[in-house]
Amino acid sequence: MGCEFGIRIPYYYPNAMAAADVALSEIEQLEELLTVYSDTSEMSHVNRNAFPGPVRVDNRLFEVVRRSAELHAQTDGAFDIAAGALVKTWGFLRGPRRVPGEGERQAALARSGMRHVELNSDNLTLRFRVQGVEINLGSVGKGYAIDRAIQRLRDDFRIQCALMIGGQSSIYGAGSPSGDGRGWLVSIQNPFNSSQPAATLRLKDQALGTSGTANQFFEEHGRRYGHLLDPRTGFPADLLASASAVAPDAATADALATAFFVMGLDKTKAFCQNHPEIGALLVIKPQDPAWKAAVPQVVTFNVPTEDLTVGQS
Repeated sequence: MGCEFGIRIPYYYPNAMAAADVALSEIEQLEELLTVYSDTSEMSHVNRNAFPGPVRVDNRLFEVVRRSAELHAQTDGAFDIAAGALVKTWGFLRGPRRVPGEGERQAALARSGMRHVELNSDNLTLRFRVQGVEINLGSVGKGYAIDRAIQRLRDDFRIQCALMIGGQSSIYGAGSPSGDGRGWLVSIQNPFNSSQPAATLRLKDQALGTSGTANQFFEEHGRRYGHLLDPRTGFPADLLASASAVAPDAATADALATAFFVMGLDKTKAFCQNHPEIGALLVIKPQDPAWKAAVPQVVTFNVPTEDLTVGQS
């Protein structure tokens, strides 16, 4: 998953250390299952063998692909885990990073898309209808792993209050560590100034996912290309500086953060109007590339104002 995971459990749980070990072990197991950076993972096995016949998979892998298919439909294709061919063509998997030619991009588009993935819930199988399709779970895997780890804390240790973090982009806050019951205080990275958050907010039994290209990009002929691709066009998304989603679970938050970054302001607004359980926090991309203001422009949907502070730690 390309990041470190951390967990915080309040001191009053006597089994906190043992619980943390179990939660992190769950994430390690899922890394071995879901990653495309290992040739021996089950996800890599599926990518090699799901065309032309179905491949039976672990129920956890099937679950995250099934959920991703639902989110693909809800976002009109802005979120698409079956865009591995595009990711490779741009060099964002193992490099070298480069702008592909028009023919290469079109060929990768033809091998990309959830429309090419067939799921059989009775047999827990995946099949690709087109040769060369590849699934990459980088935009949802961290969140799914966090959800599984939090569930282990609740089921095995009866821990109802914990904060779990995957890298700088995936967070789940269970319960509230303080007596006010407001939840965990977390921050969203400022894409223009890493030393100052774009915003802080409270999470209580909710997840936060953030997507942006401040840390993963390349430049060619004076133009900047970020790693988040619009799977419908095959070009890098470039409408926002960053996008964050607040959702009941971390897999959904991660996936929707990616989708919102691709969709931009207006379509994210429409999505949140139709999904009141989902919140969004968008950092607007300035028109002037030389803009260096301390506090970025932030637009939110379905985020309670009492839980949100913009531009402060």
